Amino acid sequence: MLDLTYETPKPRVISGAKQDWELVIGMEVHAQIASNAKLFSGASTKFGNEPNANVSFVDAAMPGMLPVINDFCVEQAVRTGLGLNAQINLWSAFDRKNYFYPDLPQGYQISQLYHPIVGEGEILVEMGNGIARLVRVERIHIEQDAGKSIHDMDPNMSFVDLNRTGVALMEIVSRPDIRGPEEAAAYVTKLRQILRYLGTCDGNMQNGNLRADVNVSICAPGQYEKFQATGDFSHLGTRCEIKNMNSMRFIQMAIEVEARRQIAIVEGGGAVVQETRLYDPDRNETRSMRSKEEAHDYRYFPDPDLLPLEIEQAWVDDIKARLPELPDAKKARFMGDFGLTDYDASVLTAELDAAGYFEAVAQGRDGKMAANWVINELFGRLKKDSLDIAQSPVSPAQLGGIIDLIASGDINGKIAKDLFEIVYTDGGDPAQIVETRGMKQVTDTGAIEAAVDQIIAENPAQVEKAKQNPKLAGWFVGQVMKATGGKANPAAVNQLVMEKLGL
Repeated sequence: MLDLTYETPKPRVISGAKQDWELVIGMEVHAQIASNAKLFSGASTKFGNEPNANVSFVDAAMPGMLPVINDFCVEQAVRTGLGLNAQINLWSAFDRKNYFYPDLPQGYQISQLYHPIVGEGEILVEMGNGIARLVRVERIHIEQDAGKSIHDMDPNMSFVDLNRTGVALMEIVSRPDIRGPEEAAAYVTKLRQILRYLGTCDGNMQNGNLRADVNVSICAPGQYEKFQATGDFSHLGTRCEIKNMNSMRFIQMAIEVEARRQIAIVEGGGAVVQETRLYDPDRNETRSMRSKEEAHDYRYFPDPDLLPLEIEQAWVDDIKARLPELPDAKKARFMGDFGLTDYDASVLTAELDAAGYFEAVAQGRDGKMAANWVINELFGRLKKDSLDIAQSPVSPAQLGGIIDLIASGDINGKIAKDLFEIVYTDGGDPAQIVETRGMKQVTDTGAIEAAVDQIIAENPAQVEKAKQNPKLAGWFVGQVMKATGGKANPAAVNQLVMEKLGL
């Protein structure tokens, strides 16, 4: 288990013209289920295909077409619920949510309002410095995605792409437990990480595969505690929903600007209207999209084409038994098995591929040294070249080979960095490169001593300064390393310099 201190969420306090205000935030995250086929049809979900290429008769709502549930999508939702320590409902049902959009051919969305497949769960959100908070998940339901309207291809017409229509989504709804912009971003980041570990959503926000609707309200200090004690939402301010946020930075910016908008309204004697809003990052403002609908506005009713969804506990138990190691457990294991710091373990477990890469490098080697090389050298270079870990030119075996050469004393740190650059650029076996290029460090004390004697003899003034201030002995070490092309053993050089200078 991770050594964390659990805190009651501290609210983000914003000073208005008349008083202080606190933020209250709830999140509705739409995560596209990782599946090759849509929720109720066999059409492809591949991103980037030609417009309207991934559309079946069911997706297009042709007369007489009936939906057939994709059981793999159901399994993915169950797997997600288990990964969030949530209640799995063995009986759930689909409803029709009726509304008109040009890119919604049926004129309704099949969703789960009254009986979701997943009930209450929780997400551990780490806020740094060993502090963590639990954000409660209210429910997860599965539903269809709509299509996409395109308005910038023609000045007089809009176009509709139905490729996304019918793609399976999980809507993951949190309680209003989040108290600030930073915590909201941390919550979405942690949720995305868990989904990617589970393999239930790829988390690609740029492609719209993970989108967040952010519910923001303000309240006077002390009112949130009354809400927690009573469950009475009247203690909280009227909330507004900011739709389709696909950037952690924009999530934080939108919450901040929306909160200040609401404060200005309330302190000016007005009332916040419950509505759906959009965030404009260019103007850093939210603007009204439509009034916030209630359930009755959508005329929900049970979908007559779909029977209730009944699953067996044995099937759920089998899915649970096959869950992968999740981020918190992996981080705790890395800290215990490899002696890593909290920070290093967090960096290395942020992405599943990176964690796997590190573990392959660290196997049978010094864990801290492996972590330093992966984080500082490899990640740093990959970031510079805009590559991810899957595109790394250096394999775990190659990086492990470099570390082995350091541990054996064949190369020192400086040579290792030069060797890493060669392997990164040209590839090859590290041990063979060291051998063929004559890169082994000099361990012959006679050769090192000769170099030390020469540097001392050529710099008598510097010798006197070093005798008066021993810290200046490092200058001689640097000169010897330079004279030997960085190949001398640094420890042997340092020892001989100190002896020769009588320090």
